[in-house]
Amino acid sequence: MIVKNIYYFLIIGICAICSCSGIKRLPPGEKLYTGASVQMVPKLKLKNKNQLRAAAKSAIRTEPNSSFLGVRLKLWMYQKGDTSKKGLKKFLRKQGEPPVLLSKIKPNETVRYIDTKLFNAGIFNSRTEYKVIEKKRTAKIIYICHVHPPYSISEISYSITNEKIMQIITTNRKKSLIKSGDDYNLETLKKERERVDGILKNNGYYFFNPDYLVFHADTSSRDRTVKLQLTFKEDVPEKALKVYKINSILIDPQYSLMERNADSLHKKLIISDSIIFTDNDTKVKPRVILKSVLIRPGAIYSRKQHNNTLNRLMTMGTYKFVRIHFSEKDSISDYLNTSVFLTPLPKRTLRYEINLISKSNDFLGPQLNINYQNRNTFKGAELLNVNFGGSFETQITGKYKNLYSYSLNSKAELIFPRFLLPFNINNTSSFFVPKTKLSLSYNYLKRVRYFDLRSLQFVYSFKWKETATKEHELAPINVNQTTIANQTPEFNELLQFNPFIKKSYEQQFIAGLMYSYVYNEQILERKKHQLYFNTTFETSGNSFSLYNKLRGRKPNEQNPFEIGNVIYSEFSKVSFDIRSYLNFKKSKLAERLFVGLGKAYGNSSTLPYIKQFFSGGPNSIRAFAINSVGPSTYSVAGNQAFLFLQQGGDMKLEGNIEYRFDVFKSLKGAIFSDAGNTWLFEVNPSINGNAFSIDNFYKEIAVGAGIGLRIDVSFFVLRFDLATPLRKPWLPENNRWVFNSFNFSNADWRSENLVLNVAIGYPF
Repeated sequence: MIVKNIYYFLIIGICAICSCSGIKRLPPGEKLYTGASVQMVPKLKLKNKNQLRAAAKSAIRTEPNSSFLGVRLKLWMYQKGDTSKKGLKKFLRKQGEPPVLLSKIKPNETVRYIDTKLFNAGIFNSRTEYKVIEKKRTAKIIYICHVHPPYSISEISYSITNEKIMQIITTNRKKSLIKSGDDYNLETLKKERERVDGILKNNGYYFFNPDYLVFHADTSSRDRTVKLQLTFKEDVPEKALKVYKINSILIDPQYSLMERNADSLHKKLIISDSIIFTDNDTKVKPRVILKSVLIRPGAIYSRKQHNNTLNRLMTMGTYKFVRIHFSEKDSISDYLNTSVFLTPLPKRTLRYEINLISKSNDFLGPQLNINYQNRNTFKGAELLNVNFGGSFETQITGKYKNLYSYSLNSKAELIFPRFLLPFNINNTSSFFVPKTKLSLSYNYLKRVRYFDLRSLQFVYSFKWKETATKEHELAPINVNQTTIANQTPEFNELLQFNPFIKKSYEQQFIAGLMYSYVYNEQILERKKHQLYFNTTFETSGNSFSLYNKLRGRKPNEQNPFEIGNVIYSEFSKVSFDIRSYLNFKKSKLAERLFVGLGKAYGNSSTLPYIKQFFSGGPNSIRAFAINSVGPSTYSVAGNQAFLFLQQGGDMKLEGNIEYRFDVFKSLKGAIFSDAGNTWLFEVNPSINGNAFSIDNFYKEIAVGAGIGLRIDVSFFVLRFDLATPLRKPWLPENNRWVFNSFNFSNADWRSENLVLNVAIGYPF
């Protein structure tokens, strides 16, 4: 059967490639341009050969028609479409790409661009030629660059007539981007000018500009070296060489974009800490705003403090736009008048969402969310977030159509733009505003025919950014009480059958701390290779057990200690989420590795249900239903209760790889594979899974693969992923790979093995 399926897909693939190649409808005598390549001759051993080739390639401006696996789908759509028609043909033409023809390419111009790029990279005497490789209906171009080793920098000197500026530059010379022995590179020289300009602006030279700096290059040496000298260009404006101080500061916290700057002066004015405010009536208190304004009257102008002020005011979460305007007090003095214009967001907003949720276990139903926000609750830029929600899910058709559940959720958050502590603490960063969050939530879940679950949680946490890419969160108080009520005889029978699950579902009190660290390079949009790392550590019950031990008491499984007649949980848990994103022009390779470990001890024998690890679902292994993988070789297939009574694990290992590519402007495609499982550290005799073993865990990995489509409109991503299992760990050890059972023509096979995940956002 597998041979039959492979043959079937090969025939379809060959037909698709032939029909979508796009070369049959070209104008007479024309050839389709398929791209260009660059060759370097002679083949020198250059330490930066890849950078030189990349520089040359960047001069090739005309891109060929986009293709995937040789299929030029957009070109085919363009040729099939017609703007003079209506409906599908008009749509195809608009979404398609016109053919890129060889006759439109201008290789002579490209040759000049390449030589210019190489010149800027230190190859001053390059010579580039080209040749066209033609086939029956297509053609490509090879650009051949005759190069020599790039010139290197032998020394750099400074000839600055202004003594103060000369002193500042030489003091910071060790941080220069230009080093003796480095290859000459124009881009590095430009960045060095910007670095020097930044240093001068931090020292009061407000009107200085990097264009006022000039590098003179002496290439007369015969050993392919360059002597650089940094100096001023001619006729630098006088004010660019003056140090400016801050005179007055005017802050308008209610500025409208329709106003002119001078309009703020006609408002009622008040003074706070030597800074002038327009009277903002009942809005944010001036002293709260001043904590984020790092510019002060009499201080030397600093671009660093300027940027820090902008960023802190924006991250307060109260203002939509922030603008700082500097103007000379007069043409003679060296003082700047400063105006800070703050355009506030609406103080109160009310939003609601109605969704239809579809899960990979074939359950679906409506969901309602209502959100209220107040961005200035106590006139200190405090953010009050109140959420109410509810959902209902069931199977309309299928073997579980008699099961359903519904939930009600409520949450109130109060976020302060500062550390809320009984003692003072220095800001962790002058660039970002630290946050304190108080959160209270209550959730009610009704599993019809089984139980009611009620959960009350309180969190007191701090969040702060160390840099733009590094963020910390610490919750010294994290309290959660979960109770199970209205347990049916059917539910109790299931618990008696599985004591491990019974323990995890017991009424428990969770109280401890949580710490999270995130390193995220995705905000660096121009970085080709971006990394993401998130580690979370959580503990519970340790302080209670320490108190009991100091009293000479030791908890045990048969006689656990209680807090207010409720057993408290004692455990530690840590997780690591590592992601890698390799960005190409119109595609991306995304990878993720997740490792999680949790251990119950002392007063607990198992992790609480809400703290266990689960695998399977739209953001996990997408070829399996939600929370249905593991632990180990345990299978939930055929057990109706598993949908509401999953078995979690103490450990989770999961890896994902996904290739994402553009189909149209707002339509993305993906090919992916997921693998992983969960395990218990101790054997559960009630299920057929094994405990984690370093010798066997790799044999128990579940594997799935699939394809996806995503509607991505920047602020919203709707994702469709269709996946199928490749390896089922619960099958006999030698039969876990299931390629031989593929049968796409069989409806029963498709029903059991094709899983469609519909979700919001990317999986990782």
